[in-house]
Formats: sequence, C-alpha cells, structure tokens
Amino acid sequence: MQELSRFAAAGPHWERRLHPEPAATSRSGFQRDRDRIIHSTAFRRLKHKTQVFVSHEGDHYRTRLTHSIEVAQIARSLARTLKLDEDLTETLALAHDLGHTPFGHAGEDALDACMAEFGGFRHNAHTLRIVTSLEQRYADFDGLNLSFASIDGLLKHNGPIAGEQPFGLDELIAAYGIVPGDYGVLEAQIAALSDDIAYNNHDIDDGLRAGLFTVDQLLGVPLVGDVFSQVMDRYPGLEERRLIHESVRRLIGTMIGDLAGQTAAQLDAVKPGSALDVAKAGTPIAVFSPQMKDYLSEIRTFLYTHMYRHHRVNRMMSKAKRVVGELFDLYVREPQVLPPEVGLVDPAPGTVETARQVADFIAGMTDTFALAEHQRLFDPQTRI
Repeated sequence: MQELSRFAAAGPHWERRLHPEPAATSRSGFQRDRDRIIHSTAFRRLKHKTQVFVSHEGDHYRTRLTHSIEVAQIARSLARTLKLDEDLTETLALAHDLGHTPFGHAGEDALDACMAEFGGFRHNAHTLRIVTSLEQRYADFDGLNLSFASIDGLLKHNGPIAGEQPFGLDELIAAYGIVPGDYGVLEAQIAALSDDIAYNNHDIDDGLRAGLFTVDQLLGVPLVGDVFSQVMDRYPGLEERRLIHESVRRLIGTMIGDLAGQTAAQLDAVKPGSALDVAKAGTPIAVFSPQMKDYLSEIRTFLYTHMYRHHRVNRMMSKAKRVVGELFDLYVREPQVLPPEVGLVDPAPGTVETARQVADFIAGMTDTFALAEHQRLFDPQTRI
C-alpha cells in the first residue's frame, strides 16, 4: 500500500460517520464508502442517463455511468501521483453525478423550472439527498451513512458554499459540523477537476463520432488542434477512429500532467501540514496553469457552439424538457397516478411536500423510464 502524504485525508476526523458503525475488518472506511456508492440504486441508474446524447441514440456514446467511471480513472491517477487517498478520491468521482435527472442538463433545467415555487432543483444538492436519505437499503439508517470526508467533498464539488442551502442541507451541514466556506480536502478538489478533464475530452470524442463537427474544425482550437496535428504528422493516413482515440488520450495526459504539476507547485507554495490545512488554505490547492485554464475555456466555447447547441442536440433536449415538465405537472395535479412505491407522505395536490417527492421521483428516472412513463400516461393507445 502506498504511503500517503501528510496532506491526504486520513484519520478519525475525516472517517467519522453520522451513525457510528464498527470498523470493517477487510477494507478502509473510504473503501466502504466507495463500495456503497457502487452498490447503490442511484449509481446503477446512471447507465441510462444522458451525458449529451439520450441513451437510445447509440450504444457507444457516454452515459452518466461511463462518464463517472472515466472521471474516477483520471482522479485515481492524480491521487496516486500526489500520494492522496485513492479510495476517497474514487468515491467522490463515482458519486458526483448521482443526483442528475434524466436527459442531463436539459432535464435539470426543466425540473428546476417546475420546482421554482417550491425551492428549485439542483443536481449537486440532490446528490446529497440521495446519499443521506433517499437510498434506503440499510436496517439502521436511511442513506448510505458515508464518511465526513465524502459528504464534505460532495457538498463542495463546485468549491466553497455560501448562504442558505436548499432541501435540508443546512441541517446536514450542522449535523456533520461542516465548514461551508473552505475548499475541502485535496482529494475532493482533484475529483472535481478530473470531472472537467473527462467531460471536455469525451465530448470531443463523442461529438466527432456523432458527426456534429469535424477534425478539420478542431484544428483551429488551441491545444486540441496542436495535438491532432502532431498525431497526423506522426502517423500520415491514420484512419479517423484511431486518430481520434490517439489524440484524445494525449490530450487527457497533457491535462493530467498540467494539473499534477501545478498542484504540486501550490503545495510547495502554501506548505499545508495536513488535510485540514489544505481545506482552510483560503485558496484552491488543486489548480490548472493559467494557460491550461485558457485552453479549457476555448474547448468549452467550441463545444458549446458546435455540440451542446447543435440543432440535433437541441431537438432532443426540447423534447426532453417537455417530457419532464408534463410528467411533473400531471403528478403534482393528480398524485393518485403515482406508483405506490413513491410513498407520498402527503398526497394533497399542489403542496410543497408533494412537489418535492415528485421531483425526487422524476430525478431518479432514467431516460428510458421517463420516455416510457410519459408514453404510458399521455398516449391513449398505450397500455398502463
């Protein structure tokens, strides 16, 4: 087993749980967290949840599940390089998208609009609801009873939090004694930036394979164009699928190297003595270089224009928003049509309680289930 650095998250402070449990005999506390994520219902559902393309559009495009696995691979590599706890880093990478709705960000936007008068909807906050209450598998507690470090890291996936939090998160923060304004442990910071590396690169891959843009168009994007050009010069006449894979893997390696190097430099500059010092540093320790930040911004701009707002994607996302909106409106108006396993506490139409449980139900749907449920409820020719 690799020796951990002094700023890795380790020890009772980070491994404590809201509901005390006996220590496992064959695995660490963070390994237990990871295993509980993998065995959760919410994790399995990611198999049929949209990354960019709805799951039925093709077998080889990324889903939320394959995206999460790719994030975990990148995050573990970085954790090993920096001598951090790989199991905690992997846990945070695998769990970061558990709260996503069907149909990706389009589904989230639609559900947030539906919930506007009931407190809104954010997938990051919903991830915490899943791991602390909605997963109901264990005899002694609701949720997964994850360690403090896992809860803190998921809460701060996008950095420090401020102000009043939605959906009972203020109570969760108080129960765990979480400090909202710090940046979290380095494992959490690494997992969050690994998410950026993964989605930028696999969206380039998926976008090319879907024909939304071409390699020639990418040649004008800083860094990306340079890497593709280097591969084409090194391997003249290389078939496109090999060209794409070779270039994308080099891009991932370049970004990982930049993040590892810059983070090591930040550690040398800040000189934290512990994981707590990392969290309280007042600045992120895991960072890209300024030039890499510019490159990533250029990549996101390109993908936004040529992929995320491509008319083929827009048409599917428009349909997805209608599916989510119509399901929500029907369920809230007529909660009696909901299946009994939803377990409505207060089935009164239009109440905050009903709306919140409806949002939980819809957020848990896969793309395929949402489409089938919409057809069952709105198509008179379809059997219930």
